[in-house]
Amino acid sequence: MIKLRIFLAICLLGVAAIATASAQNAEWTEARAEIHRDIRLSASNLAAYREPDAALTPAPAGYEPFYMSLYGRHGSRWLINKNEYTDVIDVLQRSHDAGALTERGELLLQQIKEIYKVADGRFGDLTSVGEIQLHHIGKRFTENFPEIFCRPETQIDARATIVTRCILSMTAACEEIAAANPQAKIHNDVSKSFQYYLNADRSERAIADNIARKKAAARDFNKNLHPERFWAMLFRDPEYRDNEIKSRRQMMRKVFYICGNQQSHEPYISLYDLFTEEECYELWRGENVNWYVENAQGTAPFTQAALLKNIIATADDVVDSRTFRGATLRFGHDFCLMSLAALLELGNCYPEIPATDIDKLDKVWANFRIVPMASNIQLIFYRPTNGTGDILVKALLNERETTLPTPPAQDPYYNWRNLRSYYLKKLATYEQENN
Repeated sequence: MIKLRIFLAICLLGVAAIATASAQNAEWTEARAEIHRDIRLSASNLAAYREPDAALTPAPAGYEPFYMSLYGRHGSRWLINKNEYTDVIDVLQRSHDAGALTERGELLLQQIKEIYKVADGRFGDLTSVGEIQLHHIGKRFTENFPEIFCRPETQIDARATIVTRCILSMTAACEEIAAANPQAKIHNDVSKSFQYYLNADRSERAIADNIARKKAAARDFNKNLHPERFWAMLFRDPEYRDNEIKSRRQMMRKVFYICGNQQSHEPYISLYDLFTEEECYELWRGENVNWYVENAQGTAPFTQAALLKNIIATADDVVDSRTFRGATLRFGHDFCLMSLAALLELGNCYPEIPATDIDKLDKVWANFRIVPMASNIQLIFYRPTNGTGDILVKALLNERETTLPTPPAQDPYYNWRNLRSYYLKKLATYEQENN
């Protein structure tokens, strides 16, 4: 009887533990659950591209795709600035010379030195992982939409910003199109003359409008990140550590930045053992808020007005031609793509979150879903095969179907005429209110 009671007690404790775990998981945001499954997503815009895992909806009856309009980010890259590596190395080296590092601190110094040795001279360059990403994406262009990319009359107009990693990303994608369709007429172009829409920077107005939100973001970051455990693991002497590192949160963030970018390389040195899952999540959450307030809210989306106008004007020329078949491929950068996604109101890329509720952002919005390395927005245009009827459009965010802001003709397809009018009115209203 006693054994039975003990057994029942253990079972009850197990049930209680499961119930408690379930309650905790229920409190998790979807973003936190995703990071729990793959800690590398905590790297925000440094996260590697996740290939699509869902089939696309077939074309509506009586329609076929004839045109793709794309804005894509370059693939995985090295960190851009030398000091993103050396700031950490300098602190650790001085601490090593003072005998203040633990065994794990000494190992970290050697690891980052090794990473930096390979990175030196390649800051901001496309990595081999990034090149592969764009080859895979380009190949799926031809597999998903052979009606666009694999016809003798196919025409491809590909343009990139003047940054090398964007040019090489464009080249990789176009190589796959050429391999699938040697008859395709592919024109690659790089020029400062169209940087105004491919790489538009944030306006002074957008920056000023976001000051309050950025302050809220800084408060949120400082409130939730606790670096004590992290630095205790690396330093023997707390007093030396406190004198040497003026901002322990910021320096921890710099180490985490190097850690997150290692997935841009194969093979790579993993530094995730330095961080707990909770720390990874809080580091990501602060960065997530920064991305939101700087690129996806307020007036920030309208920094990409010239890009949206180019998308509309180019589509007008294609639709008016009635016989064109092909694609306009634009290759640029993450902040442009994020602001464009918000301006287009793709899916949940443009939620309205008051500054007072900014700490709840992770419940509805995650930067790694929008701007991982090699992220892309595809607008796929469909026309009736009999030549009469409305032009329909489907939107893909990172090759996954998403919604658009006008009522669908039939999900996930939208009437281009209605969508075009909606965007032009939106742009005109903004310009009237801000001139």
